[in-house]
Amino acid sequence: MDHRFITTAFDLPGYKIASTLRVVRGIVVRSRSVVGNIGASIQTIFGGNITILTDLCERARMDAYNQMAEYAQALGANGIVGVRYDATEVMPGVTEVLCYGTAVLVQSPA
Repeated sequence: MDHRFITTAFDLPGYKIASTLRVVRGIVVRSRSVVGNIGASIQTIFGGNITILTDLCERARMDAYNQMAEYAQALGANGIVGVRYDATEVMPGVTEVLCYGTAVLVQSPA
């Protein structure tokens, strides 16, 4: 999958979307560890960026993104348009991260 063809936009300037396949998604459910909770609590005392939670969120988003791209590629797509993220707290300390978009076949203009 060419990651240049994965976008939040609904078109790819300079390219033609030959066909749309279907909605694709990647879902990750993550929880904070006891160590992560303690580390994050300590970081909140000093203020600023809570790096432990930032790293956890970034990994969850990247894993969901990669799952979505793999799903699209398995369908024969070479691009995804309209990419979005959503997150829901399933239970205290447990969050679902969803990444979704529309799998497409992209062609260079003739």
